Amino acid sequence: MKWMKVVAPFLILLIGYAGMKAIGASASEEVIKEEVDTRPTVTIEDLNPVDYTVLISSYGEVTPLESTNLAAQVAGEVVSWHPSFVAGGLVKRGDVLFSIEKDTYEAALLQAEANLSTAQAQLIQEQAQAEVASREATSLPSNRVTDLYLRKPQVLSAKAAVKYAEAQIRIATRDLENCEVKAPYDALVVARNIGVGDFVAVGTVAATMNNIETAEIVFPIARFDRNFLPADIVGKEALVNADTPRGNEFEAYIHRDTGIVDQTTRMTHLVARVDDPYGLHSTKPVLKFGAYATVSFKGRTLDNVYRVPQELITNGQLWTLDEENKLVSQPVDMIREDGGYFLIRGEFDSNRVVMNLPEYPQTGMSVKVIAGNDNLVAQRPRPE
Repeated sequence: MKWMKVVAPFLILLIGYAGMKAIGASASEEVIKEEVDTRPTVTIEDLNPVDYTVLISSYGEVTPLESTNLAAQVAGEVVSWHPSFVAGGLVKRGDVLFSIEKDTYEAALLQAEANLSTAQAQLIQEQAQAEVASREATSLPSNRVTDLYLRKPQVLSAKAAVKYAEAQIRIATRDLENCEVKAPYDALVVARNIGVGDFVAVGTVAATMNNIETAEIVFPIARFDRNFLPADIVGKEALVNADTPRGNEFEAYIHRDTGIVDQTTRMTHLVARVDDPYGLHSTKPVLKFGAYATVSFKGRTLDNVYRVPQELITNGQLWTLDEENKLVSQPVDMIREDGGYFLIRGEFDSNRVVMNLPEYPQTGMSVKVIAGNDNLVAQRPRPE
């Protein structure tokens, strides 16, 4: 019976194998195969043409409208100055910046007034004598009545003396007023060159001042922006962003075109103005002279253009889908780059624009469409 112990395991294996074959034979020969779709996936969207207003930006340095070397118009000793009349100080139009000793000029005004009174008195006397002579002339022969007899030269001389005295009063009054040197405009004091006790002569430069009523920014316009400038550029509203950590924004306007083309860069230049840049009459932040700033304003409005991300355009071609969900490249006219977008025009199917291209797009490539927005659903290609 030993041979039975040896053969039994082989019989069991044989029976098991036969059973497996029997089960496989009895099973259905139909195999469920899951179809694997290897096509790349894309999304599509509708593009609608719009009227798009171009935004033009450039940059330049903030400068004062004008800078003045303030000089004394009379000579004398400086007796006082304004507390804000220091480097970095802000003064308003008409503020007295410093005063010059007035005694000499007050005396000159009094003397001029006295001279005027004397001249007026002399004129009254000459006019009275002329009237007497005129009455006496009525009884004299006409050949004896001359202008000298009627005292006309004397009256004219007296009138001239009065005018001269009045002129001297004007000069003396002006000199007295000029003893108080006033700010010609709202100003930033850049430098002060005098102090109390200094003797200043006529023409002595006392300070350097910048006008802060208005600031100017001269900025270049590149050739590719020039065609998009609006026709009514003068007076156009603009925004100025200061090159500061806070990035303050200021209202501005385009004041003028400088009227020339730079011989080196071939650029034209515009000038923008910002009112009250130092916030002297408002609570707005300060736009300092010398800072670099970006000037932005609206350019021309382009009619019926499409604004698409730059990555959708390859070699001047925009990709769309045909009815069989195959890629089609369409040539487009790229009008302008706008940030990360292109403004384009062209003849293409604007209802089926591919928004995410495969890595290596090819014309005629079959793709699978997935939902790109609420109006789109997954689509499968039609069977050929």
